[in-house]
Amino acid sequence: MCDDIGLLPRAAAYTLSSGRRVRGRVLVIGGSDPGGGAGIQADIKTITALGAYAATAITALTVQDTVGVHAVLPVAADFIRKQAVAVLEDIGADAIKTGMLGNAASIAAIARTIQRYAPCIPLVVDPVMVAKGGAALLALDAIGALKEHLIPMTTLLTPNVPEAEVLAGMTIRNPSEMRTAVTALLGLGARAVLLKGGHLSGDCVVDLLATGAGITEFASPRIATRHTHGTGCTLASAIAAGLAQGRPLAEAIADARAYVWHAIETAPGLGRGHGPLNHVI
Repeated sequence: MCDDIGLLPRAAAYTLSSGRRVRGRVLVIGGSDPGGGAGIQADIKTITALGAYAATAITALTVQDTVGVHAVLPVAADFIRKQAVAVLEDIGADAIKTGMLGNAASIAAIARTIQRYAPCIPLVVDPVMVAKGGAALLALDAIGALKEHLIPMTTLLTPNVPEAEVLAGMTIRNPSEMRTAVTALLGLGARAVLLKGGHLSGDCVVDLLATGAGITEFASPRIATRHTHGTGCTLASAIAAGLAQGRPLAEAIADARAYVWHAIETAPGLGRGHGPLNHVI
């Protein structure tokens, strides 16, 4: 029997060879961003900055910058599986976070691997579908695989509004429709859903957390900036780090949102398009 998401045991502390102690091991399964603003690179920065340990399984190599994604080279599903198994059998994990998965075969392989090697480990699924610049990062025929294989195993699903519209099959234009959508998404089988409202207009960004106990609202002032590349990856990894360290779900989300807000506020201003965040705060 797996632990309740609000009552996870405190993770042990680990001592590195440098003498630094970290708590919580997070396995991240996702694509690589050579610019370092999103994907695996953002995940590693975030998890490390929050005092946890990051391990990875790469699902794709991309050619991208702050303007857009120019090419994608998928990693074979069995090779993704072998990477994840190598981590889980040796280093282990206290939480798993998925990002860009690419196709149905990869999703099915990842789901089988988690079910076999880490069935009771908190799983945060960021259903990455479209890059900030508009490039598709998930094949259309993979959406069904995501719903069938991975979401029912998920501790927390973290879609943005466009992703939620696809998964829920509805249009989301305002907070009321967000509430309808997040309830529908919870019905897909995840134990909790965090619907991110950053794509809607307004002076505040409102995210909704739906669990079996109801809906909780998180709000923060909107920062007027174009430097928001990798915010979804960063938020999901920050939450996964919190869960790996034994924090209750709502607390992990609140801490992660604060981290992302400050990372946007202090963004270094790099690139010609949607620039990266400042992960080392």
